[in-house]
Formats: sequence, structure tokens, C-alpha cells
Amino acid sequence: MNSRILLIEDEPGLALTLSDLLSSSGYDVDTAGDGISGLAKAKGNPYHLILLDVMLPGRSGIEVCRELRQSGSDVAILMLTARSQIVDRVVGLRTGADDYLTKPFDPSELLARVEALLRRVHKENPIAVVRFEFGTVQVDFEKTEILRNGKQVSLAGKEVQLLRYLIEHRDRVLSRDQILSDVWEYQPNITTRTVDVHVSWLRQKLEENAQFPKHILTVRGVGYRFSA
Repeated sequence: MNSRILLIEDEPGLALTLSDLLSSSGYDVDTAGDGISGLAKAKGNPYHLILLDVMLPGRSGIEVCRELRQSGSDVAILMLTARSQIVDRVVGLRTGADDYLTKPFDPSELLARVEALLRRVHKENPIAVVRFEFGTVQVDFEKTEILRNGKQVSLAGKEVQLLRYLIEHRDRVLSRDQILSDVWEYQPNITTRTVDVHVSWLRQKLEENAQFPKHILTVRGVGYRFSA
């Protein structure tokens, strides 16, 4: 299941841009344009993360954050603001925000922050996958057997590890650095380019069309997402 994000932002243009960015990265996104409706949505629906602007009509982001924490909500909160003063960051974090990003910001940085917070939310270890099917591919990790259209596919050991990692973290955006850390454990002479090369090999062997993959998807500026 995709991670659910609530974006509370009163600038329509920015809200649309961020909503499109997050949706294209595989997240389910709801939006609210003011603090009152945003707080109501946050209390009435299960979200994994809230992107919360500080300067909002109705109720400020600080007030929304404070009320959510006082009500017992432990949803991850990333605060957005045009202000750059240290005091605003301190107030936001002391109110209960998990992270803080000052406008204007680079989209890739926002996605990286979102990804980092969601990793904390999903910090429990995923259930180990033994057998899995996607498209025309059947995988049995116990037997190290991979079939595509009923025919055996030969994968190198690290390709099998990478495939299993992607499947076990399916529907989540994974950065190259995260994959490198978890699959390669930062072995000497290994770079993020190694991740790209191995992903390319997996696509060539498992996707119907490696140029237009349906399962091992690129998230521009961040990394990859596996979709079944």
C-alpha cells in the first residue's frame, strides 16, 4: 500500500506542484488549503505524513501541529515555511514537528526529507518474501529460481539480492544511497552508479520492455520504486 500524505498549503500553485510531485513519486496525496480543514482531515483520516505550511489561514501550522500532538497523534510532520529565522524552526520543532524545510526548496530535497521521515514511520522490518509474482515473472527466493513467461532467467547473486530488496520494499520510494547502504553495505569501490547499472540489468531480464518498465520504476532525482 502506498504511503498516504496530507499536504496543508494555502498557495494554490505550490499545492498543485507539490501534489503532482508527490503523486508522481508514488504517494497517495490529499490536500487542504487552510488550517481548519487541514486539522479536520488530519484527525479524521490515517496518514503516514503531513506536509504542513506554517502560515495558514484559519489556524496556523504551529497550532495545527500542537493540537495534533496534544490529541495523541504521532503522524510524521514536515513543516514548510517561507520564514528562515531560527526562532521559527525552534518553535515548530518544540511544538512536535519532526522536520522543517524553508521555502524556496529544491523538489529533490523535499522528496529526500519525505523519504527519510517515512523510513522512520515504516521502521519495522518488512516481512521476508519467499515467493512473489509480478507481470509474467515468478520468483522463488528460497530456491533462487526466477521464471519469466515460464522460462528460467539467470540472475547474479547481487541482482537477486537487489530484486528481493525492491520487492520487500514495494510501493516505497527508495533512494540510491538507501539501496546502496542496505544491499551493498557501502563496500569499497561501490558507487550509486552501481545501483543504476544493476537496475538496468534487472529491467533487461525481467521487464517486457526495458525502455518503458512497468515494475522497476525510476523516481527522477531520488531513486527507484518497485510496483507490482
